[in-house]
Amino acid sequence: MEYSTFGRHVAVDTWGVDFDILNSSELLEAHMVEAAEACGATVLSVQAQQFEPQGATVLVMLSESHLSIHTYPERGFAALDCYTCGETVDPQLAIDYMLTVLKPTSTHAKKLIRGLGELQVEEPQLKQAELV
Repeated sequence: MEYSTFGRHVAVDTWGVDFDILNSSELLEAHMVEAAEACGATVLSVQAQQFEPQGATVLVMLSESHLSIHTYPERGFAALDCYTCGETVDPQLAIDYMLTVLKPTSTHAKKLIRGLGELQVEEPQLKQAELV
């Protein structure tokens, strides 16, 4: 069997997200699994941690790699990323799904193309219509 080293890694900083969304590891976990499934990924496991006094981290381990979020509710900030290898799963779909959940007022995103030699950095096409 031949394996591809090709992968895409989308990283997004989101700002202006509601405190209660960012401070619920249970809510984020459910949506992160749905986001992974929406992009066609295979979920292997999920780990979530609720922090005190606030904040959450959710890691969804995928057969194709991972989807993660780290939140700072007191700042309205979340760092979100999705890396998938191969050509059949599009990490941008998982990110777009999460942006519809988070509804940030602003985002900053980068997409890395991995496994083909020198890293390529691209500006991903985020669903701007979803941003409030």
